[in-house]
Amino acid sequence: MLTTLVILLLLHFVVAAFVMGKSTAQNGFLFRVTNLFALGVGLCLVLAWGYWSTSKSNANTLFEINFLRLCVVSLIGFMSFVLLRYSIHYLDGDKLRGRYFRSLLITLLCVTVVVLSNHLILFWVSWVGISLSLHRLLVFYPNRPRAALAAHKKFILARLAESALLGAFICIYLTTGSLQVNEISEFYSTYAGAITALDQTAAILLAVVALIKCAQLPVHGWLMQVVESPTPVSALLHAGIINLGGFLVMLFGALVLRVEAAKWLLLIVAGITTLLAALIMTTRISLKVRLAWSTSAQMGLMLVECALGLYELALLHLLAHSAYKAHAFLNASQWVHEDLTRRMSKQVEPPLWQWLGALGVAMGLVYGAASSIGYQGPVSIWTLMIGALTVWLALRFEAQVLRSYWKILGIALVLLVVYSVQKWLLHFMVALPDELRTQAFSASDIWLLTIVITLAIVNYLLYYRAHLPLVQKLSRLLYAGFYLDEWMTRLTILLWPVQLPRTKKQKYLAKHHYTPNLEELK
Repeated sequence: MLTTLVILLLLHFVVAAFVMGKSTAQNGFLFRVTNLFALGVGLCLVLAWGYWSTSKSNANTLFEINFLRLCVVSLIGFMSFVLLRYSIHYLDGDKLRGRYFRSLLITLLCVTVVVLSNHLILFWVSWVGISLSLHRLLVFYPNRPRAALAAHKKFILARLAESALLGAFICIYLTTGSLQVNEISEFYSTYAGAITALDQTAAILLAVVALIKCAQLPVHGWLMQVVESPTPVSALLHAGIINLGGFLVMLFGALVLRVEAAKWLLLIVAGITTLLAALIMTTRISLKVRLAWSTSAQMGLMLVECALGLYELALLHLLAHSAYKAHAFLNASQWVHEDLTRRMSKQVEPPLWQWLGALGVAMGLVYGAASSIGYQGPVSIWTLMIGALTVWLALRFEAQVLRSYWKILGIALVLLVVYSVQKWLLHFMVALPDELRTQAFSASDIWLLTIVITLAIVNYLLYYRAHLPLVQKLSRLLYAGFYLDEWMTRLTILLWPVQLPRTKKQKYLAKHHYTPNLEELK
């Protein structure tokens, strides 16, 4: 029954890809197709939810439904509908519109199969299919050299990640003797024996795959450069595909969190990426590039949450970030106007009393929220919430009106209550064994706490002490991205050179066998 429901869901993508792949189709017809597509996807999801709620046994099946998978596949269905509707107008009149829709829907189909797959071979094949179909979307405008180079780097990293994933699955199969994902998860969730070399290898390879998929430093450069692809592709990438690294860790978390090397690999690389990417983002002028750096930082934080065993928070982070980034990319023109207005406004540093008052209020609110849900675990996550609320409150305590203070406090309280309730509810749906969750003030908790405090201090210096010589030197390094992507680009070209498309001027000069100097090429 479950396999039949999932096949119906996947057939919607196939039929839509066939119908919308006709470049001669009119917009009104395509809108009707997307409405039927949304209705069919919604019906399949409702039926899948009903099946999962009545029967939790999915043994020896190709597909599996649980709360984590159902949340993510529901997100995919919603995003698919939004992206298809947006793309109809975005590519209106484009001669290659049919090819775009086919590639987009094939990508969404492969993502859906990955999320629902309960078989390692099917999972890996679909994972490869995502990369191959996405590559066609990234080079949709093949005459752009920057986009071609970024897609080439992404292509190489994808092959590396797929090889690592295949190696991890082979190690898992040799240990467990099973290809069923639910049986593997149950095996490691109740595992009481010693961790073998195969287990350690598999966990480390899974961590490497997640770091590459989530564009963590130093393999992050392609994510900032593929913004030259169509805007819906950027929304699909940042709001969906890049989240699969976190989904992979959550799916095999019972194994990854039992191997200290894999857990600390995620904590160190993703933690440093969170810190640096969040700071580098503040130096970028292009809105899309800034959003791309934000995605890298957010994915780093999500992987850190996974490494801490806070799966309920990681899932909440995944869903919220996807919705936010899709809206940000598809509504980029509005963001450009708001960003210009913010840059033109005068930046006034709040006085010390506002900072201290905001800090005290934030600490009180966060402590009350954590106590009300009986929270036990890492304190660094709540420290991050304290920092965010402190900045938000301090910048809004300028008006000397008591009514404004109560309004600001009310908004902060509502946001904190919503966050706490969602975290508390998701904890019961995606809970891990207690021994896999990080305890308060453990080494990993202190590591994230250090990153949060460092981020707050450096961010304050960049905003309000930019005139200091050391801060200016740091700003230049941040603007250059610490030259990490330059080194990665050189290594890429050295290992696998790519023939970049030439401009019209370069083609003309090559045709007439003329070698220009540097000034003539400018």
